[in-house]
Amino acid sequence: MAMYRKLGKTSDQRKALLRNQVTALLYNGKIITTEARAKEVRKIVDGLIALGVKEKDNFETVTVDAKVPERDKDGKRVKEVVDGKKVTKYTTVKKEIKKDLPSRLHARRQMLKVLYPVTEVPKAAAGRKRNTKEVDLVAKLFDEYGTKYANRQGGYTRIIKIGPRKGDGAMEVVLELV
Repeated sequence: MAMYRKLGKTSDQRKALLRNQVTALLYNGKIITTEARAKEVRKIVDGLIALGVKEKDNFETVTVDAKVPERDKDGKRVKEVVDGKKVTKYTTVKKEIKKDLPSRLHARRQMLKVLYPVTEVPKAAAGRKRNTKEVDLVAKLFDEYGTKYANRQGGYTRIIKIGPRKGDGAMEVVLELV
């Protein structure tokens, strides 16, 4: 008996499909897909969430000095002339950052092997590079899902059948986070 479903694809196509669906599920909370794909995605997502739950509190906060550029009322950087050149003016600010302990850092890197980067584009200026944000799904796994599922012993996803697909009759399901 096979360890996993091949889904009628070559290994690189299958890995890309599963990574894409895992990323979409963690970002959106639910996806619609076929039953076979949902069962494969469920295995991966449950493992990632379990890793996030296990390592959610495994960090220390550190205070660091950061150089931040000064900005004027329009949000543009303030420039000053030094030796005939325009140079951005910086101020030093104390920031508190989370420093991962070694096991959490390893978990973060394991998650990054599976998840694709997600870029959030605002609806108002769609198609523009300005105001786009990189979404940190790993932080979402640790902070949001880690605390949400802290006292749950597995079973983080639910599969709901919605009927056969019109084109080929494949059973479609909604895969969602509980």
